[in-house]
Amino acid sequence: MMDASKYRVGYFPVSEKYNKWVTKDHIEKPPVWCSVDMRDGNQSLVIPMSLEEKLEYYQTLLKVGFKEIEVGFPAASETEYEFLRTLIDNNMIPDDVTVQVLTQCREHIIRKTFDACRGAPSAIIHFYNSVSVAQREQVFRKSKEEIKQIAVDGAKLVKRLAAEYEGNFRFEYSPESFTGTEPEYALEVCNAVLDVLEPSEDNNVIINLPVTVEMSLPHIYASQVEYMHENLKYREYVTISLHPHNDRGTGVADTELALLAGADRVEGTLFGNGERTGNVDIITLAMNMYSHGVDPKLDFSNMPELVETYERCTRMHVYERSPYAGALVFAAFSGSHQDAIAKGMKWRKEKNLHQWNVPYIPIDPEDISRTYDADVIRVNSQSGKGGISYLLEQTYGYVLPAQMRENLSYLCKGISDREHRELKADEVLKIFEENYFLHNSNIGIEDYHFTRENKTVKVDITFSKNGEETRMLAEGNGSLNAVSNALKAYTGKQYTLQVYTEHSLQGQGSQSVAAAYIGIETADGKMFWGAGTDVDIIKASTDALLSAFNNMIAKGE
Repeated sequence: MMDASKYRVGYFPVSEKYNKWVTKDHIEKPPVWCSVDMRDGNQSLVIPMSLEEKLEYYQTLLKVGFKEIEVGFPAASETEYEFLRTLIDNNMIPDDVTVQVLTQCREHIIRKTFDACRGAPSAIIHFYNSVSVAQREQVFRKSKEEIKQIAVDGAKLVKRLAAEYEGNFRFEYSPESFTGTEPEYALEVCNAVLDVLEPSEDNNVIINLPVTVEMSLPHIYASQVEYMHENLKYREYVTISLHPHNDRGTGVADTELALLAGADRVEGTLFGNGERTGNVDIITLAMNMYSHGVDPKLDFSNMPELVETYERCTRMHVYERSPYAGALVFAAFSGSHQDAIAKGMKWRKEKNLHQWNVPYIPIDPEDISRTYDADVIRVNSQSGKGGISYLLEQTYGYVLPAQMRENLSYLCKGISDREHRELKADEVLKIFEENYFLHNSNIGIEDYHFTRENKTVKVDITFSKNGEETRMLAEGNGSLNAVSNALKAYTGKQYTLQVYTEHSLQGQGSQSVAAAYIGIETADGKMFWGAGTDVDIIKASTDALLSAFNNMIAKGE
């Protein structure tokens, strides 16, 4: 049995007056984004990235549009140190980009960090120490005053070294394990650090409030952030940053609510990579804003390429159901979902709509380089006629009549069910062509001529079977009806020509290819279908008729 009694609430709610964020219904502008993929994300990998992989990944982050990138913990390893030196020595930091480095509040580590940052055109020195109850009592075994002094001493040292070293430096301080810290004590420590750093118009300081471990519901964190937002000293010159992890699976919610509560900046990673359950996923955050009409100022327009680079460099896998980026997030297998999506897409086209409002799909997949045929409508045993017909129409241009769609859907679902697998678009096309197009018919039409008298069309048609030709005369209310009547007279088989539709398949004018669909019904109500294509609509229609007739004969009708 699981024993919940060993767990207790380990966080510290603030006064109810710090809940003004609940009155806001959406995030109005993007935060300052800081990628920590190359530090927090990299240190969580089973095999950390090599120098070459880090350089490639760094270029990817620049391409996405990050202006602040935490490139490592240079005092932690030679690779981390050399990577930062490579960026600086080879002038690989664009003028509008700031690199960030992490260091503990320990003198030798801070000094080595500045050695690594020497000559940086723009760098954030991110220093931290843990202030939570658990860390104070169990790890450091120090009093509140002693822990605060560690932070203050760290602030004094980074300020002094920034003046001594060549480079352009900003400061960021994190009260690590903020979520397990009494808010008033976290505020006291942060204000003491700010008093040392003296924020001003020319000296913006970042106070980072990390969800080092998720402990509470997201609204608790939001109120803690609002408390800090309203009580920090020098607030006009202080950037409040968030660094949420995802232990409870609510990292995105923590971040969104905290942004409503007054935060200005977010540290996170692509696809949520990071320690334990990971950091907050910046892709999800940014695309959530995008889906509300807010430009996140990050470019995820080529999501498949981003996924490929991430998986190759990190050796991690993007889960198929990851929001926006997963291989299956836009996929509809359910028949009812497929039908709604197909109708929604048709509605958009008919109304020439700019606004996106398609059922079941929160954003247009094409915005992030996903395609409707390969990513949205997917065919398996759960699929329906709407989705399968939409796939044929969008990919190959075939617009089937409604009853024929249902017939095809049963064929496709049956094959998928028997073989226990998904069917690709080209396989659906193959099923369609094999079952409805004219193949090896033992009855052929060698020639036909039409004449019209008033409202009657007469046909002089020559059939062939086993090398023997037979000429027939028949009439009907149109060309196809006349050919159908001749076929019934020639074979002695009876049916009703119930459905006939046709459309231009491709090209323009006289060179366009016509697609025709025929449905014939037997006396006992069974329907049989055929299709044909040709530049000549009469030829396409007669092929479709013969194919439907052959399907009827093949079933013993």
